[in-house]
Amino acid sequence: MINALTKIPVPVNEPVLSYAPGTPEKKALKDQLTKMLSQEIEIPLIIGGKEVSSGDLADCRCPHDHRHLLGRYHKARAQEVDQAVEAAKAAWKDWSEMDWMSRAAVFLRAAELLATKYRFILNAATMLGQSKTVHQAEIDSACELIDFYRFNPFFMTQIYAQQPESAPGTWNYLEYRALEGFVFAVTPFNFTSIAGNLPTSPAMMGNTVLWKPASSAVYSAYFLMLLWKEAGLPDGVINFIPGSGRFVGDPVLEKRDLAGVHFTGSTGVFQSMWETIGANIMKYRTYPRIVGETGGKDFVFVHASADVDVVVTALIRGAFEYQGQKCSAASRAYIPDSLWPAIKPRLLDELRTIKMGDVTDFSNFMGAVIDEAAFSSIVEYIEYAKKSDDAEILSGGGYDKSKGYFIEPTVVKAASPKHKLMEEEIFGPVLTIHVYPAAEFTETLHLCDSTSPYALTGSIIAEDRKAILEAMSVLRQAAGNFYINDKPTGAVVGQQPFGGARGSGTNDKAGSYLNLLRWTSARAIKENLNPPRNYRYPFLAEK
Repeated sequence: MINALTKIPVPVNEPVLSYAPGTPEKKALKDQLTKMLSQEIEIPLIIGGKEVSSGDLADCRCPHDHRHLLGRYHKARAQEVDQAVEAAKAAWKDWSEMDWMSRAAVFLRAAELLATKYRFILNAATMLGQSKTVHQAEIDSACELIDFYRFNPFFMTQIYAQQPESAPGTWNYLEYRALEGFVFAVTPFNFTSIAGNLPTSPAMMGNTVLWKPASSAVYSAYFLMLLWKEAGLPDGVINFIPGSGRFVGDPVLEKRDLAGVHFTGSTGVFQSMWETIGANIMKYRTYPRIVGETGGKDFVFVHASADVDVVVTALIRGAFEYQGQKCSAASRAYIPDSLWPAIKPRLLDELRTIKMGDVTDFSNFMGAVIDEAAFSSIVEYIEYAKKSDDAEILSGGGYDKSKGYFIEPTVVKAASPKHKLMEEEIFGPVLTIHVYPAAEFTETLHLCDSTSPYALTGSIIAEDRKAILEAMSVLRQAAGNFYINDKPTGAVVGQQPFGGARGSGTNDKAGSYLNLLRWTSARAIKENLNPPRNYRYPFLAEK
């Protein structure tokens, strides 16, 4: 039994490696990429720590070279869901009652393994399976996930330290219990760090988890399971059940022991899940906690006082890093007519220098979009813009899926601020710009606030402080993460807790203690150190 009042090491953010020519990390990662490209693996379900084969197989392929098979994975069905629920229930008592230090130690160990042995494994898997460039993989599957595993244990102790006052003769304290049941974690393709955080943040607080990763990111997800196993995570705490929503999600939401949902994905899917939970509410043992981060139509708002080079850099990095497939990616921009003549040629000149292709070539700035469904959806928007009388394609607009799902970085100028491409989430490398009269800054701020149903990220670029303050005020509810003179992407754990409201989610702020609070259920305990021995109060002795 551990009886020390220990402290979690104060976390610091993991440094980003450069992978510049001649660096040891570049050689190590290139070697890992070569190794993974030379083999095909079979990925089982992992339930109660055991490998399970369903026999229903699907492919893991490189989006930038869809002829290349990385492996095949087994898809869960209703019977495997039932097994996972039972495994989670079997692991729940020991894990939920394990001392917090031992639970924290698993993830602190995972951070060290990921910073060393698993760094190039997870980066290579993310690059190949999700078509991320080396830099995008490094800041995601290495640095951000390492940060989650160092900062979350620290945040956990801050929660546990929140204790009530005690009156003389009493001792009051709060016990932070695991939820009564299992948590269902549903993770997206676009960030391995999200896939690695959504199951583990509830687990860290003592919960057991059923984890359904995105079908297009099972490859990297499997290596996360290996990482946690090596870090000492007990069997059954996180159960790995990839598969379709119909055969995994639907039966999970019917289970009496569902205690929470931790979700990142589309707004429509999240709303449908919430609707199902509402319809089933009388079935559950407890009211499920529902935490979700969903869509975005993120903006860059430019004031007439902005620096042109700052604007161009923010637009290119914000809109086109990882092919615009970030929840936070810049998808719409408002640029004053007084600056547009200077911004337009600079932006188009820079776009012409961008290289796109196979991510194993480190000179490429962009890879492919994730799969054919995403490719087709994004192309529909581009074709709509081409045919629209109210829009003009200034750059890009080309696409090719013959080898990989490649779409050029595309800039569209929309005459109307209510154009379809200014309002709807595209989730691809398409930036739509509306040029507004510089004298109508305030009016256009209100337009920006009311145009989209989402409220995830946004930025104001200006040197005039009054303009910055006005934008902060008008756009207060328009973005859960707001940036000043920066792109609207790149939240760092412990620095910018991430999440938005409106149609963008429940704003429970991953990367802070606020998210962890959702995965614990407090019990208030009062201990009377000198209990009364007579029911009578003094006022009863009336004369």
